[in-house]
Amino acid sequence: MAASAALKARVPRQSYLKKLAKPEDLIDYFPHGSYIGWSGFTGVGYPKKIPTALAEHVERNNLQGKLKYNLFVGASSGAETENRWARNNMIERRAPHQVGKEIARGINNGNIKFFDKHLSMFPVDLMYGYYTMHKENNKLDVAIVEASAITEDGGIVPGASVGASPEIIQMAEKASWCGPKIIIEVNTATPSFYGLHDITMTDLPPRRKPYLIMSPEDRIGTPYIPVDPDRVVAIIESDYPDQTQPNAPEDESSRAIAGNLIEFLQHEVKHGRLPDNLLPIQSGIGNIANAVVGGLASGGANFKNLRVWTEVLQDSFLDLFDSGNLDFATATSIRFSPDGFKRFYDGWTNYAPKLLLRSQQVSNSPEIIRRLGVIGMNTPVEVDIYAHANSTCVMGSRMLNGLGGSADFLRSAKYSIMHTPSTRPSKTDPTGVSCIVPMCTHVDQTEHDLDVIVTEQGLADVRGLSPKERARVIIDKCSHPDYKPILQDYFDKAEYECMKKGWGHEPHLLWNAFDMHKNLNENGTMKIDKWA
Repeated sequence: MAASAALKARVPRQSYLKKLAKPEDLIDYFPHGSYIGWSGFTGVGYPKKIPTALAEHVERNNLQGKLKYNLFVGASSGAETENRWARNNMIERRAPHQVGKEIARGINNGNIKFFDKHLSMFPVDLMYGYYTMHKENNKLDVAIVEASAITEDGGIVPGASVGASPEIIQMAEKASWCGPKIIIEVNTATPSFYGLHDITMTDLPPRRKPYLIMSPEDRIGTPYIPVDPDRVVAIIESDYPDQTQPNAPEDESSRAIAGNLIEFLQHEVKHGRLPDNLLPIQSGIGNIANAVVGGLASGGANFKNLRVWTEVLQDSFLDLFDSGNLDFATATSIRFSPDGFKRFYDGWTNYAPKLLLRSQQVSNSPEIIRRLGVIGMNTPVEVDIYAHANSTCVMGSRMLNGLGGSADFLRSAKYSIMHTPSTRPSKTDPTGVSCIVPMCTHVDQTEHDLDVIVTEQGLADVRGLSPKERARVIIDKCSHPDYKPILQDYFDKAEYECMKKGWGHEPHLLWNAFDMHKNLNENGTMKIDKWA
């Protein structure tokens, strides 16, 4: 099989070119029940050709539900691959984070055994063998990793994400020759990302070393993932770009949230708790995160020489770079829209010197987050009046995407901030779902981890407050006017009843705490006339 000129330019190692294969020729490497690791994070840098070939093989031979895999990816991969696998009932087990309607449906209907995990912990837990402990060799069977280029000594240069690729490769290397396999998809549809990565491999206790990072621009690794060339069994040429979607646009609510949050940061600078250029910023994904970063880029906030230590960069960070306010950013993934990627590639010489991509174990490291004093900002499903937060399970049961890295940052950041609209629409009521509730139906971030709750209504600074003090300020500052009297009535009743019993530290009426959720399920709104 002849290599294209584009592939030859990306793969200077001749021994790899001799392993060039077609995806359909590798089906036998994937028997039923295989444990497979993919590269990818937030829908970029994931393999395309082999997952598509396996899906076509299943569809062509009516093997739905008969050829299933245990799939491990650093976070989410491409919807057109993973969702297609879920639709074909090809996924037996999945960890630790996913995005897509079909795979979420498979998890919630019981077809897929999903294991949710902090993204900083997933790679090392994989290395511990926690997810393969019932296998004879305690390793992954196959690793499929997308590369933007290969080095002369066979190292893998990732593309727009690193994620858990280093650990996935390690878990597919350390075995006998007949054991795990590594397949590399070299994507020639994107430029070579050589020089944009800072890669570290994982050592296990008791020989683990500290990450000697004092600033986001510090390099501690190599610009590629080292690989034993003898472990690579095949090379695939891919010419299929990441299929990202446009980012969610800002709206009036997200802009109001951003305004409240930026005003708070200005207040902290004024009182000497933050330097003029803040501290490294972490921001999640979505329209609120876009609005916050957009507010920092607009110039009105007047913050200069900013730095970013985060998990994912969206298009709004390009605006922040272009504003001149952002000096440097590091992440494990750049999830730009199609227009954003074009803008990034066109401005490569300006952006590349100010950017590093690392593994998720480093980008989400609690040790580094705490050392740098990161400002962590994430969006929950709901927050309760005592500042517990639910990031994953609607009504306590229906999995959305997974925890992701929110708790990695919120537990260790200097400022742990949750931003959310005060309400969301239900099917019948434009403010039918209150995002401020008496008790979260599922808790991912506890009251001990959060410092600030902010909605379009206002901002609650709960640092140093007792539970009852937190409840009063969250209800007053953050709840929607439609729900403020309902929540205040709940808290007053709970406080009265619990104080009578000597249970007054964090008052709850357990027999009433989920009445709002029950009413939503039965009547399409959380607005209740009275507490039962």
